Amino acid sequence: MVKEQLGVLNALDVAKTQLYHFTAIVIAGMGFFTDAYDLFCISLVTKLLGRIYYTDLNQPKPGTLPPNVAAAVNAVALCGTLAGQLFFGWLGDKLGRKKVYGITLVLMVLCSIASGLSFSDHPKGVITTLCFFRFWLGFGIGGDYPLSATIMSEYANKKTRGAFIAAVFAMQGFGILGGGIVALIVSTAFDHSFKAPAYSVDRAASLAPQADYVWRIILMVGALPAALTYYWRMKMPETARYTALVAKNAKQAAQDMSKVLQVDLEAEEEKLEKITQEKSNTFGLFTKQFARRHGLHLLGTTSTWFLLDIAFYSQNLFQKDIFSAIGWIPKAESMNAINEVYRIARAQTLIAMCSTVPGYWFTVFFIDYLGRFAIQLMGFFFMTVFMFALAIPYHHWTLKPNRIAFVVMYSFTFFFANFGPNATTFVVPAEIFPARLRSTCHGISAAAGKAGAIIGALGFLYAAQSKDPTKTDAGYPTGIGVKNSLIMLGVINFFGMLFTLLVPESKGKSLEELTGENEEEEGTEQQATSARTVPVW
Repeated sequence: MVKEQLGVLNALDVAKTQLYHFTAIVIAGMGFFTDAYDLFCISLVTKLLGRIYYTDLNQPKPGTLPPNVAAAVNAVALCGTLAGQLFFGWLGDKLGRKKVYGITLVLMVLCSIASGLSFSDHPKGVITTLCFFRFWLGFGIGGDYPLSATIMSEYANKKTRGAFIAAVFAMQGFGILGGGIVALIVSTAFDHSFKAPAYSVDRAASLAPQADYVWRIILMVGALPAALTYYWRMKMPETARYTALVAKNAKQAAQDMSKVLQVDLEAEEEKLEKITQEKSNTFGLFTKQFARRHGLHLLGTTSTWFLLDIAFYSQNLFQKDIFSAIGWIPKAESMNAINEVYRIARAQTLIAMCSTVPGYWFTVFFIDYLGRFAIQLMGFFFMTVFMFALAIPYHHWTLKPNRIAFVVMYSFTFFFANFGPNATTFVVPAEIFPARLRSTCHGISAAAGKAGAIIGALGFLYAAQSKDPTKTDAGYPTGIGVKNSLIMLGVINFFGMLFTLLVPESKGKSLEELTGENEEEEGTEQQATSARTVPVW
């Protein structure tokens, strides 16, 4: 049996789209812009780091990061992100969303700057300090996932909630694009100011001494957008759902939302007391009630995000390797160090502009019409199709006349990742779990995704190496090749499609209706059963 909802929560659910909605999107979204910039800009500078610190002038090719170093540089921020998602997700439910929100931002700003100031000019010193600061940068980024999603979810109305949460996440696309644009500007400026020949022409002169500033500037710029939004984050009031349902302070919730919505709201303390004392609103994460009511939901959100991120991060972090393999980026020895950064950034910027960013915004526009379930299933399906279409005739795509077509096909996999599970796996966990566990469960789901990202980043690094020992990168064992790696990613996407069947549809429902927080105790079992059905159109 459904109880009458608290007036303050109902007011949020039925509120028309207002300025405060867009303010919340920008404040939370700039954090995600920074997250994506910081996580993905490292892929723009790893080749440069190899040239600066690991070049042997007696070798015919410029230096690359040794396998263990490349693995550490690529994955350490992801490890920090995983830890941050679990820790700050839990803390957001214990202390409140707002209190923790500022901490993550400060951590991101300080560690972005510190990453660019990595000490020493000796390889071991630079890489060690870079990895140290990128771990803690990732830790701060990790906190932004559950907190941004939960805050936006709890502020939004039920009609356009999916679009608002997806819009926050869509700023990730602009972050990836921003990283490429910054790298283009910095590398172009330095390449024009400090002319250098290609490595094959003059090995020593191909690396201008000023190249060491290039990667540092690119990493440090990531601190700017986060720093600019700190003041506004601190001005945001705590969400009414946390204040009322978790902190149990009806008066404060009504006061805060009266200011936000600019209407008079009643505190309703007696009604809140009755709601929060129901047994269905008191169970914890590690209980039979949670397992019965939300266990399959949590399995669905964790498994789909895990499988998605294996494919998504291996694609994103190693675009440069795929582009090099098909000849879209010239051979390293035919360029100087700074020009190589420019070529990699140009390729990644084109992909971001033509497929990554549009994919995110297609989700924003259609998620509240098509629903989360349909978009996620469709996205995984087309990612599977395009991966196999790339992989099976892989030799065909490597031939010079077909390289542009390969890039177009490759772009479609990004488009359907973003107009698909990359956005919906972020949205759904912020909607289907109770307020007292919402941030924690979103953090767990996101952490599962980052575990997949680590597997994708490290696994693809080794797996994509050629089967021919003479064609592998320096220091790497032979792998299964790019073709077989792409086939593996296609299979992973197929399993993502299957696990999507565990994820419920949340379109058009209030958060309390989805979680059962406004159900009478005797209705709990019925609601728990019906909540597991997929999808609800």
